[in-house]
Amino acid sequence: MAKTYETQHIRNIAVVGHGDVGKTSLVSAILFSTGMVNRLGKVEEENTVTDYDEEEIERKITIDSALCYSEWHNHKLNIMDTPGYGVFIFDAKASLRVVDSGVVVVCGVSGVEVQTEKVWHFCNEFDIPRLLVINKMDRDRASFSRTIKSINNRFGRQAVPLQMPLGEEKDFQGVIDLIKLKAYRYKGDSKGKLVEEEIPAEYQKEAQKNREYLVEMVAEMNDELLEKFFEAGSLTDEECIQGLRAGVLARKIFPVLCCSSTQNIGTIPLLEAVIDYLPSPADIGEVKGINPSDNSEITRQPSVKEPCSAFVFKTIADPYAGKISLFRVYSGCLKSDSTVFNASKGTNERIGSISLLQGKTPTPVTEVCAGELASVTKLKETATNDTLTDKSAPIVYPPLKFAMPSISFAVEPKSRADEDKMSSSLAKLTEEDPTLKIDMDPQTKELLVLGTGQLHVEVTMSRLKRRYGVEVTLKQPKVPYRETVSTTSKAQGKYKKQTGGRGQYGDCWIEMLPLERGAEFEFVNKIVGGAIPRNFIPAVEKGILEARQSGVVAGYPVVDFRVILYDGSFHTVDSSELAFKIAGSLAFKRAMEQAKPVLLEPIMNVEIIAPNEHMGDLIGDLNTRRGKVQGVDPRGDMQAIRTQVPMAEMLTYDSDLNSLTGGRGSYQMEFSHYAEVPHQLADKIIEAAKKAREEKK
Repeated sequence: MAKTYETQHIRNIAVVGHGDVGKTSLVSAILFSTGMVNRLGKVEEENTVTDYDEEEIERKITIDSALCYSEWHNHKLNIMDTPGYGVFIFDAKASLRVVDSGVVVVCGVSGVEVQTEKVWHFCNEFDIPRLLVINKMDRDRASFSRTIKSINNRFGRQAVPLQMPLGEEKDFQGVIDLIKLKAYRYKGDSKGKLVEEEIPAEYQKEAQKNREYLVEMVAEMNDELLEKFFEAGSLTDEECIQGLRAGVLARKIFPVLCCSSTQNIGTIPLLEAVIDYLPSPADIGEVKGINPSDNSEITRQPSVKEPCSAFVFKTIADPYAGKISLFRVYSGCLKSDSTVFNASKGTNERIGSISLLQGKTPTPVTEVCAGELASVTKLKETATNDTLTDKSAPIVYPPLKFAMPSISFAVEPKSRADEDKMSSSLAKLTEEDPTLKIDMDPQTKELLVLGTGQLHVEVTMSRLKRRYGVEVTLKQPKVPYRETVSTTSKAQGKYKKQTGGRGQYGDCWIEMLPLERGAEFEFVNKIVGGAIPRNFIPAVEKGILEARQSGVVAGYPVVDFRVILYDGSFHTVDSSELAFKIAGSLAFKRAMEQAKPVLLEPIMNVEIIAPNEHMGDLIGDLNTRRGKVQGVDPRGDMQAIRTQVPMAEMLTYDSDLNSLTGGRGSYQMEFSHYAEVPHQLADKIIEAAKKAREEKK
């Protein structure tokens, strides 16, 4: 049975950074160095604890955040290993929402990269303390000084080296502690054991200079330390440690360390820094929520004496174990085999066996208390973003806000068997991944899968096949064009049929007029004197409604028009609802042909966020896409372009944006309105639609 830790001895950290900087390898080194696993896991050898999904193993990238834990010097570290690639980065954001601090990993060769900036902004958004680790110091072209400069340029002078490397590239052998002014050399056997020694002579001058800068930064933390610094010209080691911790907790200092995760060099000093400088849940203090009974703001302290409250931040759809819910306990204790209240949904929920997760491996526990991260299986009502509480003292914590999908694909099952299982299997995947959406286009009748990027959708389809045996084909979605009228017209619809017995007779006259965009359809009855009996008038409207689903220009639905029914005739014996329905559809088609019909296309509101240096290229590209820029707003060190662009021009924008910005741009879009397609483009669309209809015949 796992050991229970007091709240002040818990550290909840998310390891975040750009893709391929060694986050998963660093987590593996921590688990190995603390004795949680008996071998140093490596991504290349497909044996890491946190990259356990088949897709992650095959692609050798982290796709989903994974939870693991470690124990060191009577402290427990709950660690979230997070994705670093752009299309999966919002899972890292979800992890940062429930931890107390971040470990931002930076590549010693590449420096600060695109997603490094994004996760830093996420840390700022959640206002969490953090430290930085410069990894891959053993690689060719690794440079500590160059990477520090990159960090300071992007994140400010508050990022202060706590260490410097003992050698670089293939000569990287250890680290130099700038507080103790000691060197720690490693044996080179990947076991993480270190030997303390004096700083070699060739490093002493640089180490002394870096220590002085560190002390100056620490002294700025408060007036008392600053006064001591001016009096003595320095600070003691203990004063440095205390001041540094205060600065980290105040988000005024971000210590920088260095390591090689694959060689397990620098892991133990990192562990010490996490324990010494990063906060426990008790240091973070009260958490705000809403009282569901009156929507007033209430708080909970991270104490076992408070009523129980826990927030579900992630759901895993396991084909064998079923639904696994990951949660953070913010107050009180949550016990296995108990009943709690889902305050978000207003229902009771039965808690079965609670487990601590070591990657995919669960360790059952009887209870988890304030500050812990854990999991529970097979909750019936509970989903991501729900709050579980004591029923007598409910609280609802703010939900996670996930990115809106920016790309969509149409999916078609490869066989009848796939079709039968597709919807239910996709529903399980959307429960696991809130950035994934499934939608049915009512016009094109296509099932659409919407995600944050092409790789995101492709991974989802691969999981659909691996987990549930469902194979599908991805296609570019069809643009849901519309048709409308541009002038007023009048037409008669007359249906007369005689077959020897009772015949069919319906006759109506309608006037068709254009309406403003978004008005859809209006039907006005102006029949007087009983020209058409009242009971047949709804049939005329029904005939028009059915006929409008397929316009005369290219077969697209007709919108934004008014029909006035103003005259007609009937037969006392042969008239029927069916006859007037057919008459209504005939009148609609004839009026439509005379009303100068035009083609409409969906226009999207698009927001593009990218560095300032790419603005010219992006705006130029938007102009070629018939975009209309509404404005450009600053977003920190980024710029946000607000624009409106036809949907047809955005179908391949995901890859084009990555190309234009070197992967540093992102975008979101949503439907705005319909607008007339330019004449020269409309002809091509109409021709393609006619060709498609002929091929179906």
